[in-house]
Amino acid sequence: METFESLVRAEFAPKTTYLNTASNGLLPARTVTALHEAALLRAEGRPLTSLYEDVEASRAAYARLAGVPVTRVAAGASVAAHTGLIAASLPAGAEVLTAEDDFTSVLNPFHVRGDLKVRAVPLERIPEAVRPGTALVAVSAAQSADGRIVDLPALREAARTHGARTYVDFSQSAGWLPMDADAYDYSAAVSFKWLLGPHGAAFLVVPEDFGGLTPVLSGWVAGEVPWDSCYGPVAELAHSARRFDLSHALFTYAGLRRSLDLIEELGVAAVQAHDLALADRFRAGLAALGHEPVPAPGSPIVSVPGLGARQPELSRAGIEVSNRAGNLRAAFHLFNTTADVDRLLDVLSA
Repeated sequence: METFESLVRAEFAPKTTYLNTASNGLLPARTVTALHEAALLRAEGRPLTSLYEDVEASRAAYARLAGVPVTRVAAGASVAAHTGLIAASLPAGAEVLTAEDDFTSVLNPFHVRGDLKVRAVPLERIPEAVRPGTALVAVSAAQSADGRIVDLPALREAARTHGARTYVDFSQSAGWLPMDADAYDYSAAVSFKWLLGPHGAAFLVVPEDFGGLTPVLSGWVAGEVPWDSCYGPVAELAHSARRFDLSHALFTYAGLRRSLDLIEELGVAAVQAHDLALADRFRAGLAALGHEPVPAPGSPIVSVPGLGARQPELSRAGIEVSNRAGNLRAAFHLFNTTADVDRLLDVLSA
């Protein structure tokens, strides 16, 4: 009988102490195999039908993880593109509430509009900062820089009270934090971090009524019958969120399908427990060394002020972490072990 440990070890064999999932997740062996097989289809001139099936299988798997019907999930290329779609739907003068120093892809499309009122407050103040006249609250569930988690229940309640729509980026949490995308108007996530997929895919969840979005980026894949929508204007847009799809990076979805299969096999709750136990072990070790990380309870991302400059040294030692604004950022995921934590602490103690 396969266990969490045996299943993970069969899929991952990193050559480094890899603690950088907040930048890029490792690819499981099954995903690498699928990417190779997809490339061979193209190289050998065989039909690509199975790759289009991978897109729909990935969409369905993400819908299950997000807790929404598959008809509410659009498949795109980046969070920035999804944010741009939402930004384009807002009337001039609309107020958008954001968190200070959130990831750029969640923020910039609202700023470049030039005619929106974009207001930024500290992450902890997001719920209390929602006010009458706030049109949209846009925030990452977990902050990229330091792993801090927004108070999602309080955010939902504040938005409901004041009639504001909500947009949550799950890029730094999808795969380890249980999602309830149905609780928000819009949400998005990329595929290449905690979901362990290749680059080139991002999902957008929209309301059943599409939330006032116009498919301004749609092409032939957004048609109700895509292969009948290749020439001239699309006569009939998809009746589902697929109307917001962007042309699919087929190789990416061939691999992503298998990565999402693995996440589902392991279970998000089990992944979360594993990841957080390692992060807590690291926090305890840091305290013993006299270091105080940025407070981010319940997050597998640990950011340590003042240690970012040691990233090159750590990389030379075979330990992969990130330097974010002078902070050392370590991110613990399902393929990591207590030995990884202890090795990082040993090097930091030197």
